[in-house]
Amino acid sequence: MNQPERSHGRALIPDFRDLLDMLPTMSGLRPALDLHSIRVEDRVEGDTYVLRAELPGIDVDNDLDITVHNGLLTIEAEREERELEGGRSEFRYGSFARTVALPTGAREDGIDASYDDGILTVRVPLTKPEENRRQIRVRHD
Repeated sequence: MNQPERSHGRALIPDFRDLLDMLPTMSGLRPALDLHSIRVEDRVEGDTYVLRAELPGIDVDNDLDITVHNGLLTIEAEREERELEGGRSEFRYGSFARTVALPTGAREDGIDASYDDGILTVRVPLTKPEENRRQIRVRHD
């Protein structure tokens, strides 16, 4: 029962945002559920996992926090509302957060992040995962 080697694959459990994307829009229900999620895109470029997040209008030094723990990368940001006189705004304000599972082989100690034109880019170096599979003997009486 040999299984194919898994290299830098995605988690088997879909991200919450992916689940939301499966919902029909039913009179705007999905956007109402999705007010404080950060939109992301990701891909593997050679031996690097690249995650890009839409975060326009963020003060990177004061309102952005990126952490990694046990294979989970968390991005937290906050955008303060500005008072408008005689107008309206459809901008989203408040706290935003997104946690994504890093692919197998992610080197948490080598993560790099940059911010340009409202886009946060996080680069995570990947190593080929070690083959930890071993045969287990079954006892029988």
